[in-house]
Amino acid sequence: MKKILTHAVLITASAGFFVQQTIIRSTAHEMRNDEQVVRISASTFEFNPGEITVKKGVPVTLELISQDRHHGFKLPEFHLRADIKPRVVEKVRFVPDKIGKFTFFCDVFCGDGHEDMSGTLTVIE
Repeated sequence: MKKILTHAVLITASAGFFVQQTIIRSTAHEMRNDEQVVRISASTFEFNPGEITVKKGVPVTLELISQDRHHGFKLPEFHLRADIKPRVVEKVRFVPDKIGKFTFFCDVFCGDGHEDMSGTLTVIE
């Protein structure tokens, strides 16, 4: 009886694991299909592109990379912050939950002109 119960528990646990993996894979696949990926390059006192448009409710991955030195990326309205290092892609994922124009900027001093290093994220319906 104990042996049968042990087998039943193992079979149930295995079935649960496979169902869970199927759900995780299908959910991840669905998210990838509508996710927007934006690559942003930082270099001396500018972000390229400097203007980005995304849709409210659609997941966004920002791929941030520096072309020259250490920079920062800050988008306060969405509580996003990242260090951008030369030749290293830093990925930041978020889901925009409000419509409007929002300023992102470098928050690591990178030399004269640093205060002008900013861009605009526009979130549309």
